[in-house]
Amino acid sequence: MTERAAVDMWFDPLCPWAWITSRWLLEVEQVRDLDIHFHVMSLSVLNEGRDLPEKYQDLMRNGWGPVRVCIAVEQAHGAQALAELYTAMGTRIHLGKEPLNREMLVGALTDVGLDPVLADAAESTAYDEALRASHEAGMRPVGTEVGTPVIHAPGPDGGRVAFFGPVITPAPKGEAAGRLWDGVLLVAGTPGFYELKRTRELGPIFD
Repeated sequence: MTERAAVDMWFDPLCPWAWITSRWLLEVEQVRDLDIHFHVMSLSVLNEGRDLPEKYQDLMRNGWGPVRVCIAVEQAHGAQALAELYTAMGTRIHLGKEPLNREMLVGALTDVGLDPVLADAAESTAYDEALRASHEAGMRPVGTEVGTPVIHAPGPDGGRVAFFGPVITPAPKGEAAGRLWDGVLLVAGTPGFYELKRTRELGPIFD
């Protein structure tokens, strides 16, 4: 029986590109011998102290709540509950276009059978130390000049490789998802490979 490899992805639930990448990874999990594990990073942490446009500053202020709730759920109920909450949050934020407010958080928690009182974590700093530790674990290997998605995956020498991306739209399905994974892993495992990019002509497509 083939051993399944662990692949870790760090997400912030407010990022539409991370959402699409996460749905792609769940497709890859069905056609390759991988187990996907989700972890929390925070664009609000990443952008602390940066000179940002006012509109983006507002987004970063509102972004603290969802990631704090994600960490609270992970600590109370484990990794599987976090993955389910991410799906519920992403469905509401990106497909339902719901704002980053308490109503959305309570709704997402309820969707996955969790106590809606966990939404209180959004206004608390009690989880910030754990949030920052999770963020740091994901971002340390890739640096602070990228955002999310960040993926850590098996490397060619038995070690691990870490990278930002891929940024894709829409998410490939079935074997097409697997082929993209094969290519991404190939270039990410090549020593000295840093970037492959072209001008983005499409916005997020959530098919």
